[in-house]
Order: sequence, then C-alpha cells, then structure tokens
Amino acid sequence: MAKEFDLSSYDLTPQRKTGGEANKLHPQDRAAHDWYRFVLSFPPHLVRDYIQRFSINSNHRVMDPFCGTGTTIVECKKNRIPSVGIEANPIAHFASQVKSDWTPDPDGLVEHACHVAEKAQADLRSSGIEDETLPLFQAGHQRQLRLQPRLRTLPDESLKLLLTNSISPLPLHKTLVLLDHLKQHCDERYQKHEMLALAHALVHSISNLHFGPEVGVGAIKQDAPVIATWLAGIREMADDLRGLEDTKGIPPVIHHADSRRMLDVVEPDSIDAVITSPPYPNEKDYTRTTRLESVLLGFIRNKDDLRALKRSLVRSNTRGVYKGDDDDEWVSAHPEIQRIAEAIEARRIELGKTSGFERLYGKVTKLYFGGMARHLSDLRRVLRPGAQLAYVVGDQASYLRIMIRTGNLLAGIAESLGYELIAIDLFRTRLATATKEQLREEVVRLRWPGKNL
Repeated sequence: MAKEFDLSSYDLTPQRKTGGEANKLHPQDRAAHDWYRFVLSFPPHLVRDYIQRFSINSNHRVMDPFCGTGTTIVECKKNRIPSVGIEANPIAHFASQVKSDWTPDPDGLVEHACHVAEKAQADLRSSGIEDETLPLFQAGHQRQLRLQPRLRTLPDESLKLLLTNSISPLPLHKTLVLLDHLKQHCDERYQKHEMLALAHALVHSISNLHFGPEVGVGAIKQDAPVIATWLAGIREMADDLRGLEDTKGIPPVIHHADSRRMLDVVEPDSIDAVITSPPYPNEKDYTRTTRLESVLLGFIRNKDDLRALKRSLVRSNTRGVYKGDDDDEWVSAHPEIQRIAEAIEARRIELGKTSGFERLYGKVTKLYFGGMARHLSDLRRVLRPGAQLAYVVGDQASYLRIMIRTGNLLAGIAESLGYELIAIDLFRTRLATATKEQLREEVVRLRWPGKNL
C-alpha cells in the first residue's frame, strides 16, 4: 500500500518575507513542479500552508480555477488529495496535465528520448550542423557557425506571433528538426513528457528570452544546444518520476476552460476548497509569457488562435480587450472600482496620454473586477456548504500609478455575493516597477456558507 505523503518534513510556517524570497521554489519541491513553471508562479509551500489551515485531507476535493502550470494540482497530488483544475491557456493546461501524470516508466522515457535524440542528431550532422553542448561565447571569443543556406523556419503567420528575436535561426532550425523526429518516432507513453521537457528547454536555454519579471529579449545567441539540453531535462524528469511513484495513483481532473463558466465543466456541489492565484489587474499580457513554446509546440498557429485564447481569459490587460466585452457590468454599482477607473482616466487626461491602449486603462480595470465577480458568482454553485477559499492576489499601480488594492476589492465583491470574509493574510511585499514602493501580495481567505441562490 502506498504510504501517505508526509507533511511534517516541510516548513508550513506562513511566509512573511519581502521580495522574491517568499516566492522561491524550495529545493525539496522541485520534483514535478520544476518541469515547467511560470516565472511568477505562487510557490508549493504556500499551497501546503493552506492545505493545513483548511484541514484538507484525502476525503476532500480541492479546485484551482486559474490553475496555470499546476502548482495547486501537483501539490494536492503529492498529498494524496483529489483535485480539479481549470485553465484557459492551452500550453499551461498541457503543462498541468503532464506535471500531474507520473505514470511513464522512467527508464523507458530516457531510452525513447535517447533514440529520438540520436535520430535528430544524425539528421543535423547530415547537413553539417552539430548540436553544440558548450557555450558559444567564452573569454570573448565567438566561434564561427556553419550556417546552412536553407534553415527550417516557421510559417509566416506563426513567425509573426513571436517576439522579434526571441529565438535565433539556427536554434529554431534545430528545434524544428527535433520536433519532426518526436513526431516521426512518437511513443504515446512518453510523447507529452518529451514535449513539456522541450517547452522548458526553449524558455530557459534555447531561446533569447529573459524575464525580469516581464518577458523580453536578452542577448542574441547565434547558436544554443537544443537536443543536448532537452535530453538533460528528460533525465531530470525521469529522476523525479522515480521518487514520485508512491502517489501516482491519484489522478486529478484538469479542464481546458474559461474560469468564468465553470458550470460547463464542473459538477455542482462538488468542491470543498479553492486554492488559486488569478491574474492581476496590470499590463502583463500573460499570453506573451508563453508565446514561444505555444507556437512551436502547435498550441497557437495564427492570430485567430491567439484571439480565441485571449477571449477566454479574465480581462487583465488592454491587449486582451475586445469590442463587445461586458464583464464591467458586473461591477457597475461598485463605488470604489468606479472611483479608481475614473481616477485613472483623469490622470490619463492630465498627462496627455492618448494612445489606444492608454485610453483603455480605466475600462480594463472595470472589466477585470467584473470578470472576477462573474467568476465568483459562478463558483458558488460548485462549492459545498462550508467550503474554504484562498485567493493569492497583489496590489497594482500599473495604470498611471493609480493604486489598486486588489485584495480589498476582491474581498468586497465576494462579500456582496454571499461569501464570508475570514481574513486577508500578507504573503509578501514586492517592489513596484513604476513607483518603487512596496506593494502587498495577499491571500484573501473566504468561506462559502451554502446560501440558497
């Protein structure tokens, strides 16, 4: 019989650190969590803290309606707790599925990946290209590349979706060769894990991307090891799988869906707790953060795919606002949200800001909180009486330095919908990019009393 996952070996003390320390991934948490992870994902130890606070065990069912890359889902599985996830971003949904699937045989995974690597390397060598395993820039010396006249690339409509220079031509060519051989030599037992390992390698090693915390393009690398880096990731994944075998029999359910329409995928009266971190109201386009791997792995192929994805998200930035959006109607009578939107618009006029995006700052603020109100309204029907909720959110000042106290506003919306506010816990503070002041990142704790709707 598989043993229970022991919580006693972990630090369950609520975090009160500043900056990034509270948000760091602890070494003992890296298994599965580190296969692919958003830069600003909330940490597994925070999930464990609220599992303990809420006295959750294997008889309960936890949901993360903004599950991202699966932090809550994976942590619940490690603790043998049934869970449900909802995620609209297809690459994040894929990642959360793979990270919670511990069924592949580790040795078989490595063996198959080595076979694919050999085929891909042979293909590259036949055209005079080596998959470099050492940095190309050492002591200021630039190695001469043997670029081929016809490197593989993406279709124009896909290439236009990428951040300019996010990946150089030669690493892109090698990545496409590897992808081709992953398809040619597909083994369904390992394919998803092999693809996720490639997504991780793309972001952290192969591409020119950097995160600080916004995604951008850093130093341009003419070449980068692709197959070797991917294979190293596969070996790390296999090592993790060997240690995760005891709990692989707890399958979570993860839906690719809109968190504002949960009743489409989650049965009523089925959830005991919610631990989640929704997007924050700022100018961060979350689809840009995952754009490279989303395009290369085929989750987004053209502008229509990208538009469909953005429409399925809570509106949190002006690049995701569309004609006909009406979530703002949900907070039309909320005085503080209306005041903030008006203050943003007044500041815009005062500063003479006239771009199309700047004109939407007030609108997107209302759309964001309206979308969250719509989500919380729908959520009530899937919660069991007494369900406990934890929402990790942060203060924002992205819109012309008008302060948005996200936690307080979300708590007020929840109370207006019949939830009980238990507390707003300080998780950490972080430095605002625009104002250089410390902003609070908080956990809004709620309870659903089970009122008739």
